Amino acid sequence: MYLEDLCKNAKKAKYEVAKLNSREKNSALRHIAKCLEEDASVILSANAIDLENGVKNNMNAGLLDRLKLTEERIQGMSEGIRQVANLEDPVGVLLSESKRPNGLELQKITVPMGVIGIIYESRPNVTADAFALCFKAGSAVILKGGKDAINSNIAIVKSISRGLEESGITKDAISLIEQTDREITTQFMKMKEYVDLLIPRGGAGLIRAVVENSLIPVIETGTGNCHIFVDESADFDEAVAIIFNAKTQRIGVCNACESLVIHEKIAKDFLPKLYAKLQEKDVEFRGDAITCEVLPEANEATEEDFYKEYLDYILSVKVVSGVDEAIDFINEHNTGHSDAILTENKENAEKFLKGVDSACVYVNASTRFTDGFEFGFGAEIGISTQKLHARGPMGLEQIVSYKYLIRGNGQIRG
Repeated sequence: MYLEDLCKNAKKAKYEVAKLNSREKNSALRHIAKCLEEDASVILSANAIDLENGVKNNMNAGLLDRLKLTEERIQGMSEGIRQVANLEDPVGVLLSESKRPNGLELQKITVPMGVIGIIYESRPNVTADAFALCFKAGSAVILKGGKDAINSNIAIVKSISRGLEESGITKDAISLIEQTDREITTQFMKMKEYVDLLIPRGGAGLIRAVVENSLIPVIETGTGNCHIFVDESADFDEAVAIIFNAKTQRIGVCNACESLVIHEKIAKDFLPKLYAKLQEKDVEFRGDAITCEVLPEANEATEEDFYKEYLDYILSVKVVSGVDEAIDFINEHNTGHSDAILTENKENAEKFLKGVDSACVYVNASTRFTDGFEFGFGAEIGISTQKLHARGPMGLEQIVSYKYLIRGNGQIRG
């Protein structure tokens, strides 16, 4: 009854949220951003409990980083909400219009999705991002976070709910499933009577479980085995800086570099230079035979290593003969998330852009930019690695639906 009642309330709330105009939604979002800042100390105290439990449960460094909140990260959450408020309203946009020979006038306009469910792991910032986007898109949202972040999520949702009520809007526009057992997650996946769309955010196991078990339509967000290919013409200093950023700025995120591909002509000179820089963060190299020959400090990679999203200070390394082999290797081993080429050769850059089958493909830039905030979407609901409906960072445009409006003057079909 607990879950069904929660879903019923969200379904009722979706009609109230759908009626809000742009001014009402934007005003509420700005007030909620302020509430999060005002409640920062309470949120941080709750997060400290989750972090302490994470350490006790031997959570690895990458996942602890995902879980951790700071004053700066809460400020970032609030800023993301304000950015969403500043974006154009995605609801009620005229997509097309036409007039049929029989006089019927057709319009295609965007409409709210309804109730959007988000199942995610230990990333409490998702709580605020997901709410802001769903709310701006005229939908109610039901959140099912991981048990590792339950205290943080409860505190964030409490702050958002306060902001909604103080803005005169139903607090059921956001719901958090506070029970943390797997059984209720499975039950949630079956609530197609109430939930219009389900989006999983997390590791491969979570995403696979949702895709295989959900009765609700799913947008699949993917894990990130992101590659960087260093071409023979790459600027060494620039390449080292980009890889250092992509690998170590935050190791527990899906757009971090996990796999390195290097042109054979520069491996002997480039690898020691890169290794020396990455030792500032004690990054372990796992390489193929050539890598291990050039770099005795590297460990031998298994075939599994080249497919793995580490979320840790580990980097797989493969030496290739050129851009064509790099493209083939990346397409075989990546997860369709984000991949980059570092090169001064424009022809190779264009070949890489066209040849690599990923949602985001970069030239001479860190993969860490695959992010709704960085793309100017305000925040993101997730990063889709599928090709139907949505791909890459999903902002407002990807979480609305559409309907047709047909105006006639007595037409009947013969």
